[in-house]
Amino acid sequence: MSNPNYVDYRLQGDGVAVLVLDNPPLNLNALPTLRLLRQHVAQMADDARVRCVVVTGTGERAFCAGSDVHEFQAVMDDVVARKLRLENEAFNGLAELPVPVIAALNGTALGGGAEIALACDLRIMAADARIGFPEVKLGVFPGSGGAFRLPRLIGSARAFELLYTGDLIDADAALRIGLVNRVVPQAEVLPTALALAARLAAGPALALSMIRRAVREAGQQSTAQAIAQSLADSDAVFKGPDVVEGVRAFFEKRPAKFTAARHAVRRPAKNGEQS
Repeated sequence: MSNPNYVDYRLQGDGVAVLVLDNPPLNLNALPTLRLLRQHVAQMADDARVRCVVVTGTGERAFCAGSDVHEFQAVMDDVVARKLRLENEAFNGLAELPVPVIAALNGTALGGGAEIALACDLRIMAADARIGFPEVKLGVFPGSGGAFRLPRLIGSARAFELLYTGDLIDADAALRIGLVNRVVPQAEVLPTALALAARLAAGPALALSMIRRAVREAGQQSTAQAIAQSLADSDAVFKGPDVVEGVRAFFEKRPAKFTAARHAVRRPAKNGEQS
């Protein structure tokens, strides 16, 4: 078996960046995967050419089946310093990118793999895939976003059930509770995600970045804070070139060609860079 690449990255000409978790057959979150994921996320944050991101996995079996349990023995005496801080930086970096992010769940998403999906905005899932948070069955819990991102997405009652039991659910159940946006045949997962990403990449990058931030922060702000941010963002977009182009295209009955730069990424405090 050839050595894994862990994470592959490419930027397409339409502004869509594609991240592929490439540690088959399960695309596990090994330490090299997390280091490369953090590196590529930082690269995308600094690259204004990136207008949308798609995250997927290699093969048909798994998007990402979570942590490599074989690494537990080497990290468990100081799991935060040895792994979890790195994992949280990688996943949170993905969540805070100033562009739309789509998870193309080509196969099973478990534990840390499901937490990567939660850090994305939209999730397109293969019809025969499953998703869940089985950490509790190993005596641990989702320490890289699952415990707080999951209830924000599907509500606390459903989140409690999934997190307490560790049970996996199929694609139809995930769609029914709002955990994923679309369910398609496995062969159509990546093409569907790329088509949607191309559509979003052609949209107004500044407005989309503001939408992403506003929705992500909706549960963390007071109404007064949210209104203040909305007014500031509206002021910024109305002073930019996209609104002029959008209105002109509307009256000329043609597709708009948006050119405004996206919103700048907000840098978290740096720590654990030695991971």
